[in-house]
Amino acid sequence: MRTILITGFGRFPGAPVNPSGLVVARLARRRRPAFAGTRRVAHVFATRYDAVDSELPALLKREKPDIVVMFGVAARARAVRVEQRARNRIALFPDAGGYRPAALTIAPQRDAMRNPLPVARLVNAARTAGVAAASSRNAGTYLCNYVYWRALEAAARPDGPNMVIFIHVPPVALKGVPKKPFKRPLKRFLTEPSDRRRTRKRRALRLNDLVRAGEAIVFAMMSLASQPR
Repeated sequence: MRTILITGFGRFPGAPVNPSGLVVARLARRRRPAFAGTRRVAHVFATRYDAVDSELPALLKREKPDIVVMFGVAARARAVRVEQRARNRIALFPDAGGYRPAALTIAPQRDAMRNPLPVARLVNAARTAGVAAASSRNAGTYLCNYVYWRALEAAARPDGPNMVIFIHVPPVALKGVPKKPFKRPLKRFLTEPSDRRRTRKRRALRLNDLVRAGEAIVFAMMSLASQPR
């Protein structure tokens, strides 16, 4: 039985609701014939460096996933972004626990870690599901990029997962968002009319769109895993 680890993130300053965690929960509940013979493990990280450092290695050791599909939110994105690489960069912006990294890099003597997967195929899978998607070479400098780096490191080890991918999803408009879960105001999270105008009449993506795109990408990863390497 193939094991698929699907991860997302919880809220953080400026984002009281993180759609990546909601996508993970929905994908874990999806019932599709294609999921027969698979075991899906869902996990939502607190948006903290110590959570990634402690929980990701524990998950990989305990679950031994064949495939890891990770989601995070990109505040300025207007489409699903499949990340080609993780950058050796860390922002000085504090995490959800208030921790502020002292270093500007994750590891010494390396600029980036490139994913060997055919990212274009995953992008096409999301587009086939009717969702705007693109490849990206910039996973940012925050927790999304950090967890991607750590997962790619694990995939490079003999006992690591066979395949890893990180997907950035755009913000979505949600009802019932708490007004002040953090001191900092919510910025660029809920879709505003001005955002919709900039997309030139493209409909703002909804949570169901993100779930549909995520599912298509998971299926594409399963198909890649079934091919001789």
